[in-house]
Order: sequence, then structure tokens, then C-alpha cells
Amino acid sequence: MPPLPEESLPPDDDLAAQAAETIARGSQSFATAARLFDPVTREGALLLYAWCRHCDDVVDDQHLGFNRDVAGPGTPEERIAALERLTRRAFAGEALEDPNFRALQRVARRHGLPLSLALAHLDGFRMDVEGRRYRTIEDTLDYCHHVAGVVGTMMSMVMGAREAATLQRAADLGLAFQLTNIARDIVPDALAGRLYLPADWLAEVGLDPEGVALPENRGKVAVLAARLVALAEPYYASARIGIDALPRRSAWAVATAHGVYRAIGTEVVRRGPRAWDTRVSTSRAEKLSQVLRGAAVAARRRGDDAPRPSGLWCHDQPR
Repeated sequence: MPPLPEESLPPDDDLAAQAAETIARGSQSFATAARLFDPVTREGALLLYAWCRHCDDVVDDQHLGFNRDVAGPGTPEERIAALERLTRRAFAGEALEDPNFRALQRVARRHGLPLSLALAHLDGFRMDVEGRRYRTIEDTLDYCHHVAGVVGTMMSMVMGAREAATLQRAADLGLAFQLTNIARDIVPDALAGRLYLPADWLAEVGLDPEGVALPENRGKVAVLAARLVALAEPYYASARIGIDALPRRSAWAVATAHGVYRAIGTEVVRRGPRAWDTRVSTSRAEKLSQVLRGAAVAARRRGDDAPRPSGLWCHDQPR
């Protein structure tokens, strides 16, 4: 879908306002970074986030990441199918009532997002619905690509990126974010019946999948969480190089998000077995610190065009 001229897109202030409210309530970390974008990029990022958040909530029977009091209609498989139908209709330019899919339609038309990336994102939710288990870390990274790497790619396209190397580094940032999220949420995910740790890692520390959520296994879980955080580091490093290719304000926003999520991973490792007593998050002061650091990153263009390290996982490699 090629980008359309701005004058061909009628304004929809209600969509933008709803998307802003969604991100404010659904992700304070991303909301902090999004404020730093220029207005057009900010609106596109918010609209894309609103669709992603909606799909996640529909699949998990939640609202903004929290459990609903009343279960939604249909089975998870039926919900996925409905999301795919509406997504295809959005990209086909059909009239839609659901504001989340109108948001997707608008951002896709404005920034030329491909349908294939949106469908790949839905495939990640399908993995959750299927209750997929992950044998190796490469299997886990494939999941991370679908639920976060393709979102990083779409977000970078909203920022104007089109070079393949920049899009790949944006996907790397998505992978790093998701590895951090998995580390932070290992225990609550296990309690909800979801496990993203690879089976071979569990075997190495002598941990049974059914025992991941048990308090007596927190030490072993902490070892694996620290391993995930360490695995995320080269992807964060790759993404850092890609930041230099973005427009200045987008670079500032992405560098801020980069710093906020890395800080979450650092805190998970610091807490060790107590990392799941309360959910790890960054304070307001820490977010402000990362905003200032992000400004410095955006102002200091390194001009580093080093190739992506060959050892990093890539979604199109043989599995």
C-alpha cells in the first residue's frame, strides 16, 4: 500500500483522541516516548498502537492489558479470525465502524504500511491462542518477531524509514523489547498458562514447565530471566545504530523508549528472585532521565553504518 497524499485523508480527530487515551492508559513507557514525536508521526504511532493494543486485548479477553469482568464473545480462535477479516477489510479500503480498525486503515494509508506485516503480527497472537510451546531460543525469537519485531518495523515506517537496514534494526528493537517483557513477566505469564522460555533452557537448570510459577523455583527463574536480558543486549545495540537514520525527533523518541526498556531489564536482573513480588516498572524520575538521555543520543549522530552482526537471529533464516 503506497502512502497517499495528505490532502486525500480527511481528518478524524476522534480517532486520534481515542488512540491518545489508549496509550496513556495502556503503556506509560510508550506514552512517554510518543510525546516526543512530531505531530504527524505521533498520530501515526498512536493509531498503530491502538490497533495493536485492541488485538492483544481481544485475544486475551482483556481491556488495556487488564482482565475483563465479563468474557468476550466467541472462542479465541474465532476472535483471531474476526481480527484478520477486519484487518484485511481495513487494508482493502472498506468502510469500517470499529475505531481501532479505522485507526489501522488511516495509518496504513498515510504511511504505506504493507498488509503482510499486520497479518504477521496477528500470527503472533495466533501462537498464543494455539498454546504453542518453544523448544529452542530460536523458537522464542520467532514469537518475538511476530508480536514485536514486525511492530518495530511498522513503527519505523511511520517515522519515514524505508531502507532495509534501518527496518531490520527497528525489528531488532522490537525483539529486544519483547525479550525484556518476557523476562519481566515470566511468573504472571506462567500463572496465565503461557510460557515463552525455551524447553532446552528449562532443562539446563532442571526446571519443569509446570513449576515455573512456584515460589520455591524463583532462583532458577531469575537465572533464566537474567539470560533473557543478556540476550536482548546485542539487539538493543543493533537498534542503537538504527536510531541515527531516523529524523531528529523520531530518534529522540526511540532513544527514550530504548533507554526505558533497557532500564526495566536491568531492574529485573537486580531484583533477582524478588523480581516478581511486584511488577517491575520505571519511575517517573527514571523516565525523565531517559528523556534527557534520549535527547543527547538524537543530538549526537555517530554516522555509524556498521553492518548488522551476523550472529543475530533473523526471521527469514532457516529454522
